[in-house]
Amino acid sequence: MSALPKALEELIEALSYLPGVGPRSAERYAYFLLKNDKNKTKKLSKSLSALHSSVKNCPKTFALINSDDKVSDLYSDSDRNKSIVALVADPFDIIAIEKTSLFKGTYHVLGGLISPIDGIGPEQLHIPELKKRIKQDKVQEIILATNASVEGETTALYIQQELSEFKLEITRLARGLPIGVDLEYADQITLGRALEGRQNL
Repeated sequence: MSALPKALEELIEALSYLPGVGPRSAERYAYFLLKNDKNKTKKLSKSLSALHSSVKNCPKTFALINSDDKVSDLYSDSDRNKSIVALVADPFDIIAIEKTSLFKGTYHVLGGLISPIDGIGPEQLHIPELKKRIKQDKVQEIILATNASVEGETTALYIQQELSEFKLEITRLARGLPIGVDLEYADQITLGRALEGRQNL
């Protein structure tokens, strides 16, 4: 016999499905929602219910868009340069780049990174669709904007090989030392990349 009401138990179980949320955190979140204003809880419930029916992937870029949109605004905008494509792993990587307000090209979401441990191979990524875009949009430059991880590097290398048939420039985001980090605390890979990418003053 449980000490908690069934509805609360079910909420705790549902919250524990979220990444990084353990049993104790799920309990705290559930109790917070129970104590909180009912209207806020209803708003959360409504948002969750509408999530899958209101959001879809752009058929061109695979970015997240409203279900009634045809393509992403970041693709259809006439001010965007379709000949430059930033290749990212996930839709939320686009947000990070857009916050800089410096990139005026378009995006292509791979849908993950090659990771045999997680069961993700090249066939799961949106590489065939990328090749179609390169031809259709006369793409001149691909920017590899994948993470500086083993998976990110593996994916970037694979894509370079896959796109070798095309006459285009393949670049990748510069790697270096973050502002405010002392050299003694920088890891070897970051420090090595910073040395390789050094610039004239």
